[in-house]
Amino acid sequence: MPEGPGPARTTSARSWGSAGLAAMIASAAATLEAAGIASPRFDAEELASYAVGVARSRLWSVPAVDEEAVARFDAAVARRASREPLQHIVGTAAFRHVEVGVGPGVFVPRPETEVVAGWAIERAREIGSGAVVVDLCTGSAAIALAVANEVPDCVVHAVELSEDALVCARRNTAGTRVQLHAGDARRALPELDGGVDVVVSNPPYIPPDGLIRDPEVADHDPPIALWGLGADGLEVLRGVAARAQVLLRPGGWLVVEHADVQGTAVLELLRRQGGWEQVRDHQDLLGRDRFGTARKAPQIAGPRPGRHHSEREGNP
Repeated sequence: MPEGPGPARTTSARSWGSAGLAAMIASAAATLEAAGIASPRFDAEELASYAVGVARSRLWSVPAVDEEAVARFDAAVARRASREPLQHIVGTAAFRHVEVGVGPGVFVPRPETEVVAGWAIERAREIGSGAVVVDLCTGSAAIALAVANEVPDCVVHAVELSEDALVCARRNTAGTRVQLHAGDARRALPELDGGVDVVVSNPPYIPPDGLIRDPEVADHDPPIALWGLGADGLEVLRGVAARAQVLLRPGGWLVVEHADVQGTAVLELLRRQGGWEQVRDHQDLLGRDRFGTARKAPQIAGPRPGRHHSEREGNP
């Protein structure tokens, strides 16, 4: 007797045309939504772009996709459904106008940090040609690369302690104007003392009793990039602010990210540290307290006790 039809072919054993591609992305988006992914359709399209090897904007112009790409897409969707970060799967993260490589052991840059970088970029542009910008706790070097990209006539230094992050940052900064340094942000670059125009930092700031809800963060972001040390999680930030005050010239700017519940504490921290003026807090695009800024007061060589005016928001 002739054999009956064989088993149904799996997703990884067939090719996509445009209609099949749309169906596969819709199915993947449903899978990701069921897994609790906040942006399932976007992630499904990004994973399809990764599997096919084209930009997402060109995805729908691909006439057909071979079985190898289908299998790669299936595997990528399964990884994302397990809550592995999208950026780790595709290997890159978009940040302002640059794309940076990321992976295991490297903090994934967040959209809210783009606003922090933007504030530093504005100050560097105001200073003009030759402005010196230092990015402390640079991680993947996303902020430093954004500054170098958007302020092409400035000098950019970036400092990182984690060896895993340094491996990634070295790849990202190769062939760019960013000067990368290995070291502790709290003691970095003594050769630049008193000559820096802007210090920008996204330091670790989660307190020891902080709750991390997203598996992408809890299971994949490196602890050194999350936990800020000290009872309030601000010990690293304190050290960054103290180091920034020595690095900066009088009138130079500090820009530092914090958690959305730490705005008042960061203002008070800078006020108590002394040596700062125009101490303010700013919100991100969702209206949450996100970063503090301060200007080094004239004739201040380093941290000393003092009292300075502080306020929320407003122009520099």
